[in-house]
Amino acid sequence: MDETSRRRFLGRSLLTAAMAAAAPAAPVFSRVRGRRPGPNERVRLGVIGVRGRGRAHIGGFKNLPEAEVAVICDCDEGVIGPAMKSVPDARYVKDLRRLLDDDSIDAVTIATPNHWHSLAAIWALQAGKHVYVEKPMSHVLFEGRKLVDAAAKYRKVVQVGTQARSQPATREAMQWLREGGLGEVRLAWGLCYKRRQSIGKVDGPQQPPPTIDYDLWTGPAALLPLMRRNLHYDWHWVWNTGNGDIGNQGVHQMDIARWGLGLDRHPLRVRSVGGRLGYDDDGETPNTQLALLDYGDREVVFEVRGLETKAWRGASIGVVFEGEKGFLVSASYERLQAFDPDGKPLREFRGRGDHFADFLAAVRSDAPAAVHAPPSEGHLSAAMGHLANVSWRLGEERLLADAAGAFPAGSAAADAFGRMAEHLAANGLPAADTRLVVGPELTFDGGSERFRGPRAEEADRLLRRPPRPGFEVPEEV
Repeated sequence: MDETSRRRFLGRSLLTAAMAAAAPAAPVFSRVRGRRPGPNERVRLGVIGVRGRGRAHIGGFKNLPEAEVAVICDCDEGVIGPAMKSVPDARYVKDLRRLLDDDSIDAVTIATPNHWHSLAAIWALQAGKHVYVEKPMSHVLFEGRKLVDAAAKYRKVVQVGTQARSQPATREAMQWLREGGLGEVRLAWGLCYKRRQSIGKVDGPQQPPPTIDYDLWTGPAALLPLMRRNLHYDWHWVWNTGNGDIGNQGVHQMDIARWGLGLDRHPLRVRSVGGRLGYDDDGETPNTQLALLDYGDREVVFEVRGLETKAWRGASIGVVFEGEKGFLVSASYERLQAFDPDGKPLREFRGRGDHFADFLAAVRSDAPAAVHAPPSEGHLSAAMGHLANVSWRLGEERLLADAAGAFPAGSAAADAFGRMAEHLAANGLPAADTRLVVGPELTFDGGSERFRGPRAEEADRLLRRPPRPGFEVPEEV
């Protein structure tokens, strides 16, 4: 062990030991409280997590006359300034448990890091609140199943933040596709071509911001020292708290792909290849990833590119559906275009909706089934990224030149692999010198939500994480 590695190990061990004793007892919201706002009352909302996406929640709801953003909640006091300025009459609380104790709050929105999404939502449901939870609705597959169970048990409104489902253009295009607009459609290409810079590299534990309750921020994740320059946002790129871009931006596109193909189940098989290429930093998740999700009669091929790249078929972040009569391109949730096999335009879909207003209408009607993005759908879409990441995390390094056989010759995935290799070469990463991780093909049983066959035991362990005292996602919700 070199000196840098030794310092990292010692720092991690000491901080973990010192902070573990501070873990609070888990709250028990055993009595479902809450109220139904009257016809002339506004829905009182608490927004949890306001450094990034939560500000969009505030902006979206404060402009709706039926809503009142009453509480701002974030465990880092240093990031609340813009939120409090936006809604100056709102009350600030640091601990989400105090927000959930407030019976005057009808609903919460959750824009925390991914590792908090499911537990915060389950606690909120147990406390009698309606829930708007950002995507992905889970950090690991087990948590998503528990949130689906909790939503069914407590019968509160739960909307997942996959906002394309409330856009009339996307809704109309998906209906047209499923009604045979392009004939039979067996393949969807999902694209997340989004430039990501290096997050840098440190040589030892970093000090979290003095304004944050780091124990509370960690919550249900493992309590570890901060081993990157920036606590905020870059949590996306470490497994303890994030899911990489396939579970960040990519879950939107996988949701659309699954929706358009009419898939209301988990894939039968999954395989993923890729790597964190082009720089050496403290990130762990791949910035270049190719995943095949095989449903038997249909498949989704998903690509993540974090290095410089050009759009493909007019989309950088989007979905391309291949049908008998042409293809449909979703490069925007508010404008989708269909083309014949020669690329001649067939039809265009336009229209903009309001995902926040959709949630609010369901809350005011006390109608969980009225939302466009229920947790049953959010779980299946988040699971696509989870399963792909499980394969990648169990993979072995190979030279890119030796990895082409990971997918059958002539298949859509093999075609995508060839384009990925060209993309990497254009970024100065030739196949003969570039190493990437090739994950195993894994078989998944959607009924039990467990893997089957070779390497199933290893893979199953990555579907959940060790519980942290005080922040356990419950087996029984």
